[in-house]
This record gives sequence, structure tokens and C-alpha cells, in this order.
Amino acid sequence: MIDPVSGEHVDDLFRHGPLAARLPLLSPGSLGDEQRAVYEALTGGPRADGRGGPFGFMDGQGRLLGPFNAMLYSPAVGMPLQDLGAALRFRTAFTKREREIATLVVAAHLRSDYEWYAHERLGRRAGLSEHELDALREGRAPMLADARERLVHEAARQLAAENDLADAVYTEAVATLGRPALVELVTLVGYYAALATQLRVFRVGVPDGEPAPCWPEPGGGRASAG
Repeated sequence: MIDPVSGEHVDDLFRHGPLAARLPLLSPGSLGDEQRAVYEALTGGPRADGRGGPFGFMDGQGRLLGPFNAMLYSPAVGMPLQDLGAALRFRTAFTKREREIATLVVAAHLRSDYEWYAHERLGRRAGLSEHELDALREGRAPMLADARERLVHEAARQLAAENDLADAVYTEAVATLGRPALVELVTLVGYYAALATQLRVFRVGVPDGEPAPCWPEPGGGRASAG
């Protein structure tokens, strides 16, 4: 089909649940040169672990899912955005557990279905237990034995909820993590918040056949995932 606004060749809308995704999935054969460069950076870079590691980031036709499809629409933004994401996932001072704790805090705070779907699986691979994952999804502090992990969780929670750090947490973070790692943590929270906003605006849910996360209701109950 032809996008009536851009004139680009695009595929049918990717639908999940009652809402249709607002950005049609772009097939590899329809991409221009700059889009192809972004596509190859995503599928041939460190994210490419088999078919995307423990979660799906492309469908059976090779079309990118989640936030990655949006990156193709604006290669000038998509290329540096994907490179920032790769840097935050693969080139920071954090352990895999610490990184996924911080990312899942953001996903849960913003109730981003795809972000939670992807990083719950990465977190499980990094060693997060089901009890820890449940606590993070429900907005509770998990029982973490490691002092650095507790600090990463609290700092990420404050950043996600308040866009700031209290003086005490900031001072402890500088002393425990160091200023370079704190810069990375603030940037990580901002990056995944930006992706969660894109996912919401463009109505991107979890891949077909995957269950959406069960978010708690505001009063403390458990909301239906369906």
C-alpha cells in the first residue's frame, strides 16, 4: 500500500488488541538507502542475537517491531537513537541486572507493554527472579541483596517519577556509582522514557500471540491484561 501522507510503500497496519498501530510496519524491500542503513545497524549490531534474543524485535517477514519500526521512518533521528540505545545496553558501567532493573522501573512507571515485554525477558536472562520481576511490575521495591542494585532501583524510581534526584540519593549515587555511571543512569531512564512515549503515541503493543503485562490497578488491585 502507499502511505497517503509520505507516498512511501508500506505494509498493512500491525494490529494488536483493540487499537491499531499508527505506523505501518515497513518491509525490508521497501526501504530507501538511509532506512536500510538503520535497519542493518539494528539487525546486524549487538541486538541481533539469533532472532533478537529472548524477545521478538522482527516478524516473520523481517519487519521491525516495537520501537525499532519508528526509527526507520526518520533515519536522521533513528540512526543516532539506535546507537544511543546500543551504547546504553552494551557499553555502560552497569551489570546486566542493574541495567534491566532500571529499565523495568521505567517500563512499569509508564506502563509500556512492549518495553516491559522485552525487558522482562532480558531481565530474566540477566538473573532477575520472578519475585523481583513481580515487585518491579507492581511498582514495589524488590528485595535486593546487593547495595548497588538497591541504589540503582531507587535512583531510577525517583528519576522516572519525579524527573529529579533527592540530594541524599544523588550524593549516595555519586559515592557508590561514580559520576560517569550516574550520567549513564540518568540518560538510560530518559532514553527508555522516550521510547515508551513513542510506543504509546504510535499504539505499539506486544507482538501477536504474546500476553500483555498485568498492571496493578491504581487502588492496589490487579488489572486485567486483556
